[in-house]
Amino acid sequence: MGWLPVFKKEMRLYFGSPVAYAVATFFLFVTAFFFVPAFRGFAELSMRAAMQPQFGGNLNATESILRPLIYNMAVVLLFFIPMVTMRLIAEERRAGNMELLLTYPLRDGEILLGKFLAALVLYMLILALTLFYPVTVAWFTRLEWGAVATGYLGLLLIGAAFLSVGLFVSSTTENQIVAGFGTFGALLGLWLLGWFSDTTQGTLRTVVQQAGIIEHMDSFAKGVLETKDIVYYLSVIGFALFLALRSLDSQRWRG
Repeated sequence: MGWLPVFKKEMRLYFGSPVAYAVATFFLFVTAFFFVPAFRGFAELSMRAAMQPQFGGNLNATESILRPLIYNMAVVLLFFIPMVTMRLIAEERRAGNMELLLTYPLRDGEILLGKFLAALVLYMLILALTLFYPVTVAWFTRLEWGAVATGYLGLLLIGAAFLSVGLFVSSTTENQIVAGFGTFGALLGLWLLGWFSDTTQGTLRTVVQQAGIIEHMDSFAKGVLETKDIVYYLSVIGFALFLALRSLDSQRWRG
């Protein structure tokens, strides 16, 4: 439980400053920007279908509102996650606290785990606030809660993967701004990999397509749970945290 004091310290820093509230407001505002037009459009179609049943078709709130919303929320994470992770280790290094922290009877892995879990809990709390959207939809019409739960599991996994990448980038610099832009660049690179698959062929196309981080979000957004997608995100999390651990280890030896 050596990670617990680090976890508590990070949570105090998040909620003792405007950071958590500003980030949560930003995330909720942007996601509402996607939710409101989709919800209004579905409401208008539903009213038209009530008056003219031939236009009803297969109206489905999960397909029309929540699936695109979940996908768009994953895109917003590209901009949101760097704000959460940029100070985690970079600020400790700039203030000279990292050297002090490394002298404590804590293993590097415990320091890293405490910081990662604090960022993950903050993200989960903010994600929980967005449950307001499916609850609002369910108030007016039937909702496929299984598909919604799968979509949120995907958001949790891709968010954790982004956080682990951000933690690694933050461990490589003393400058928060550099850490923020570096994380955004790394996440954008992983995101664009899937797009480049269209310019390749054969085995390379398959490899590039599978490496693209957004490709693995498609199934979750559709309410489909596939093992390969879960394994992919867990692999990204494990590899990025391993790199962050090696980065901390190198700092300890450099003194």
